[in-house]
Amino acid sequence: MTAGSGFDAAAEPYRTRLARLGSTAAAYRDLMAPGGASLWPGLPFPSFRDTPARLRTMARAFALPGTGLTGDAELAGAVASGIDHYRRRVYAAGAKAAGNWWNWEIGVPKRLLDAAVLIGPHLTERQGAALAEAVDHFVPDCRLDDYSGNSTGANRVDLCTVLLLRAVLTADPGRAARAASGLSPTFPYVSEGDGLYRDGSFIQHTFVPYQGTYGAVLLSGLATLFAVLRGSPWEITDPNRQVVYDSVERSFAPVVHDGVCMDLVSGRAIGRHPYGDHRRGRAIASAILLLAETASAAERSRWQALVKGWAARNTPQPMLGAVEATDLGFHARLAAVLDDAAIPTAAEPVGHRLLAMSARAVHRRPGWCAGLSMASHRIGHYEHGNGENLRGWHTGSGMLYWWTEGHGDQYSDGFWSTVDPYRLPGTTVSTRRLPDGAGASWGDTCPPGRWVGGATDGTYATVGQHLNGLESTVEAFKSWFFLDDAVVCLGAGISGADGVPVETIVDNRRTGAFLTVDAAGHWAHLEGHGGYVLPDGDRLRTSREERGSGTARRTYVTLWFDHGVDPASAGYVYLLLPGADQAETRARAADPGWARVLVNTARRQGVHVPSLGITAVNFWNAGTAGGLTASAPCAVLVRERGDGTATLTVSDPRRDLGELTVTWDRPVAEVIRGHRLLARATTGAKLTLSFGRLSGQGGGSTTVTVRIRSL
Repeated sequence: MTAGSGFDAAAEPYRTRLARLGSTAAAYRDLMAPGGASLWPGLPFPSFRDTPARLRTMARAFALPGTGLTGDAELAGAVASGIDHYRRRVYAAGAKAAGNWWNWEIGVPKRLLDAAVLIGPHLTERQGAALAEAVDHFVPDCRLDDYSGNSTGANRVDLCTVLLLRAVLTADPGRAARAASGLSPTFPYVSEGDGLYRDGSFIQHTFVPYQGTYGAVLLSGLATLFAVLRGSPWEITDPNRQVVYDSVERSFAPVVHDGVCMDLVSGRAIGRHPYGDHRRGRAIASAILLLAETASAAERSRWQALVKGWAARNTPQPMLGAVEATDLGFHARLAAVLDDAAIPTAAEPVGHRLLAMSARAVHRRPGWCAGLSMASHRIGHYEHGNGENLRGWHTGSGMLYWWTEGHGDQYSDGFWSTVDPYRLPGTTVSTRRLPDGAGASWGDTCPPGRWVGGATDGTYATVGQHLNGLESTVEAFKSWFFLDDAVVCLGAGISGADGVPVETIVDNRRTGAFLTVDAAGHWAHLEGHGGYVLPDGDRLRTSREERGSGTARRTYVTLWFDHGVDPASAGYVYLLLPGADQAETRARAADPGWARVLVNTARRQGVHVPSLGITAVNFWNAGTAGGLTASAPCAVLVRERGDGTATLTVSDPRRDLGELTVTWDRPVAEVIRGHRLLARATTGAKLTLSFGRLSGQGGGSTTVTVRIRSL
């Protein structure tokens, strides 16, 4: 698993890649010059990443066929002496772990142990015992005793991997059993803290939605260990492991669009690499194909079709060609899937996924996709740490990502290094200047707002955020109504006292496309991207600018509302029409009844869309709007289906309701399908539904189906 397998070493591109690996390893071997402060000139100790990585590269060249150094005793000896030298000078038993704990407990030992296991007996018994002693010093068995702190989620899987490699090194069956059993706490669903949630959320660092990096590490690590231990005395048989298999379609697929892992679940890593969202999508695809090898036949078939669809649609950076040269195993698995005509190419799904426990939403319709990133009392505005993502301040202030056909790289190609961090699309922010790394590190930037989430019937959704700005006095009530070809965006109660303007960013597209703005102020259109409708004719500010430095310069078209300095109760209404052409945008603007705003205040926000039979209201407080009355803060989505039935979907975004009564002023004949939390239902001239303890739903949606009485 470490070196890669399943490919023909004599076939391309493996032959070229293996030869290149051999050349690289030979150069490392020839340049090695052990000294008091380094193993290679120019790589002074501690060199936590590069020195152990070079040793592992050399070990892979020894273990793999076709490198020109396969089984070369001199190369293996150089690896062994290099491991021992680094162990004596840096990674020594009794040494003090300075700096980031991860280097000492995961990064360094995993690479050193990988290299040691790959060269086998060429690491002498004395050298192996000394390395084992060093690993035991930094990663003692008791590290797995308590599932908390840095020993949760992806970190726990990595720690178990280190422990298993340590067991292999010295043929220690007891430690192998400890490593295997240590995985079990990562399997069950959690209701707080790090881990996988029933609604599909995945959290790491307590406050950060993280399918994109830590989640991919967790999935890949578990897939690897499931495969490695299969058929051994330590095979993973815990029945809760099914949660991991279920997470492929519940947690990971929803946040991957055409092979791109959305940045809204990637924490501080969003600006780490150019096309990083594509790289993270490949990491998830790789983990899924590997996990498929130990999954059921039905799961394997679905997942292979899923990944094949991602690869087929990822045209900005084709997946197979972009697989890293060192990842031979993934390349072989992906190539086999793409070449197998019996495996279908799964289409991009349609529907809505509301990941309430991580304050995220993803909406898919034919031809477009949108993702929403919010912050709440349990999810941070953003994460910074290790010097990364120091200006991601406002990514949780209602950032609305959206993709249409042909724009799969909208947030990939230099976006994070060049975008104005105060003008992220969809956000409402104070223009007060913030220092790099404002707020606590590692995602501990949670605002006090509790009403964050919404209700969805799986196709459409109403989502809202009670926004409190990061290190500012800004407060706002923001709602998004996700429909067929539009997102209706409402803002109300926008206030601030920072002494600076407050803005809502309608959009900030990385494009040089032509922007047309209606002279009357009712619509705007960005050629090749989509349209914007402003029903109230609000004054829309626009700009076009080139941002960045050196060769990393990108053009942006920005549209925003200026709410003025220290607004008291400002608001906005606009419709986003992804993929719409100019004629479609103009036609929608000329049809104000298509989506009628029922109310837009700091107490309630709601819309009615007759053509879809939708009435949706976010009740920030108890009250009435659009024929709906709620006894407490909640989200309500009504959908009349045209066949004489309707669904009412409710949720408790605050997660604190012991009971809720919702009344719909519409004649209803009967309840066709209830819900276990539906305590009472009264039909007739109007419908009254009384629900029990919605707080236990984790912000999830509860749907009741009724038959409408003929008028």
